[in-house]
Amino acid sequence: MTTTAKITWDAANARRAERQFLAGPAGTGTPVAEVAGAMPGAHAQVLSAAEVSVGMRADGVTRADVRAALWDDRSLIKTYGPRGTVHLLPARELPLFSAALTAVPTGPSPFPPGVRLTEEQAGQVVTAIGDALDGRFLTLDELSEEVVARTGSWAGGRVTPAFQDLWPCWRQVMHRAGWAGTLCFGPNRGRKATYTRPLPGDLEADPGDTGHTGETVHAFVHRYLHAYGPATPQYFARRLAAPPGWATALFGELAAVGRIEEVRFEGTPAWVAAGDTDFPDGPPRGVRLLPYFDAYVIAGQPRERLFPGAAYQRTLGGGQAGNYPVLLVDGVVAGVWHQRRRGRRTTVTVEPLVRLTARQERELGEQVERVGEVLEATPELVVREVTVGPHT
Repeated sequence: MTTTAKITWDAANARRAERQFLAGPAGTGTPVAEVAGAMPGAHAQVLSAAEVSVGMRADGVTRADVRAALWDDRSLIKTYGPRGTVHLLPARELPLFSAALTAVPTGPSPFPPGVRLTEEQAGQVVTAIGDALDGRFLTLDELSEEVVARTGSWAGGRVTPAFQDLWPCWRQVMHRAGWAGTLCFGPNRGRKATYTRPLPGDLEADPGDTGHTGETVHAFVHRYLHAYGPATPQYFARRLAAPPGWATALFGELAAVGRIEEVRFEGTPAWVAAGDTDFPDGPPRGVRLLPYFDAYVIAGQPRERLFPGAAYQRTLGGGQAGNYPVLLVDGVVAGVWHQRRRGRRTTVTVEPLVRLTARQERELGEQVERVGEVLEATPELVVREVTVGPHT
């Protein structure tokens, strides 16, 4: 008779921290792409925050190392990832993300009839983007001209509401070009972002990929469960903004063939990869500073355990994680922080929501020093209320 493993929140959180280099940083010389892949994928809506996400997880890594991985050796790719948000992904895992994300059923379009693109038009736009970017680096305006020239004037109609503005309608599916592997970011040209097409080598199959879309989606679930398990289909669906019913069916398929295993997570059913039931005995220990949109706090579930007590109200804007940089104490959110740079100096203001012990205060000082190293600046720690509002 098989005994179902019982996993506590503390044990699950400790393993998540270990596997994402938060229990202890990756050693000197660990490739930047390996660190980003452990999350898996660093949120990069704000590139400087992604640099801190990666840098705080690896000894000696600075923002210059992250930029070198992006723009010089291209072991990292900046592109659209889960939920259409910008991520830093290991280049060798781009085929895995591409196949998995394009397999997720798309929900109803948020745009009204007469504005939304048809699926045929969306396909034309994605193809046009890839053709336009092949071997080139284009700004958004340049790419827009190319897309309209390749598809038709309908693609350039400024009818899509976005950020108190109207965008050309082709941009409704720009993220889908990233998922399809026909678009990624290039280095800025002055203050303007550029876009290019991933190199052909970036799209070669990952060693763990069988080439079959279904198998690739299964491998993607394994990557997720390795980083964030135990997890439910509902947690996985939220991670991808996918239909919950699709995620439930997917987990059912994996369970039926023995690829995932059911456990009891805080008394409720959840899943881990088959055989992956070794967990630490206690909670993670230590103080960590995580930047805006860090993957650990965005993907970590259940939210009420990761954001206990006052942290739930202070750091979750309307239930949305990631809008504040957070202070972690023993693996849970226990404060917010903000850094303001002036020249070669940066002031790191930290607002703890719990009383810190002498050891934790010392670790906080060490974390602030590490933030300075990552940002290549001299840091100053100030402990007081953070008056800067959430990122929008």
